[in-house]
Amino acid sequence: MAGCPGQTICMRFIADLHIHSHYSRATSKDCTPEGLCRWAAYKGIALLGTGDFTHPAWREELKRKLRPAGDGVYQLETSCRKATGSKATGDDIPWAGNAPVWFVVSGEISTIYRKNGRTRKLHNLLILPDLEAADRLAGRLEQLGDLGVDGRPVLSLDSYDLLKMALDVCPSVIFVPAHIWTPHFSVFGAHSGFDSIDECYEDLVGHIYTVETGLSSDPPMNWRLSALDRFALTSNSDAHSPGNLGREANIFDTEMSFTAIRDALVKRDPARFIGTLEFYPEEGKYHYDGHRACGIRWKPSETRARGGICPVCGRRVTVGVLHRVEELADRPEGARPAAARHFESLIPLVKIIASALDVGESTKRVRNHYMTMLRELGPELTILRDTPIADIERVAGPTISEGILRARRGEVNILPGFDGEYGKIDVLPDR
Repeated sequence: MAGCPGQTICMRFIADLHIHSHYSRATSKDCTPEGLCRWAAYKGIALLGTGDFTHPAWREELKRKLRPAGDGVYQLETSCRKATGSKATGDDIPWAGNAPVWFVVSGEISTIYRKNGRTRKLHNLLILPDLEAADRLAGRLEQLGDLGVDGRPVLSLDSYDLLKMALDVCPSVIFVPAHIWTPHFSVFGAHSGFDSIDECYEDLVGHIYTVETGLSSDPPMNWRLSALDRFALTSNSDAHSPGNLGREANIFDTEMSFTAIRDALVKRDPARFIGTLEFYPEEGKYHYDGHRACGIRWKPSETRARGGICPVCGRRVTVGVLHRVEELADRPEGARPAAARHFESLIPLVKIIASALDVGESTKRVRNHYMTMLRELGPELTILRDTPIADIERVAGPTISEGILRARRGEVNILPGFDGEYGKIDVLPDR
């Protein structure tokens, strides 16, 4: 296939590289290797980051339950694979037990420190070539704090020093500034970030090949910054529960290996790193400005007009991603640089089903419809992107099929998210 050297066997696949385990705060108890593997199959994800490699108990669990399955990738031990679920709950998808799912070692680290006279709070995603590298790097990091407290540790460490340490331990590390626009914990964050990636990572910036755009921004927003042209723009779910896997993800056409994925990102090869699957950015928790406690939700223009002050409590509002992009952009809206990659904006299937049925997303009716559709039609991402509408209508009925058709066309209404509150999406507003 395109982009694959020599006789190497390659395939196009979806990868979600930034997730969390059940050892992270505010995560589902089902974020186990078994649960993550099962839901990756449901979603149609072939490669999943392990998340939380710094946590000692999680690494031990991974060593027990995963087996090496190639260059830097792992698969679930056969004895652990329980992808067919339980018929009692309707969670029985016969084909899922045979769906190939691989894991690559990854983890997010939170760094809080002072630099250039300001407090900085950043999250960085690290992707490693194997569990042995994870042991070595965790051994260095545990000297700075208790890594067993949280799957995403918080360390008093300059992100520059974290990158330097990671390179010392593992020169092939894929070091990714995470969700780069999030107001409170990112490299461009309005409250504790920087105005440039170079200011943060200094002379080591050449070892960063990709950045994660986050749920509240999409590629066109990032294309407005020429400084980002040198990086591959990746997207991941940052999922805290298995059902949220793949809400953002990446499309590769490579062999299934750490080396191939790294090389595709380093070279920004359009034949091997195809592009991304995206949230609608308005649906993200920090798209607009505002103050959730006071019910203030503003466009950036309104924030500027009001001096950024909440009229209810008199404090400064949280400046969202759209506002921050406009501050730093050196290109007009609609610009498309040569480095731009393919992307698709998706709406999770449960949201479409809930909108069609006019019920809550967590209801039994939605779950039953969801599982029936998977059982009859295949993985969620295939249903959302490729399954013929006539087949969807045959299984799910005309209303749900119409919702998926509108989602594919981008015919949706969204009340933008702000200050930590997800946006509200309506696929069928005229029902």
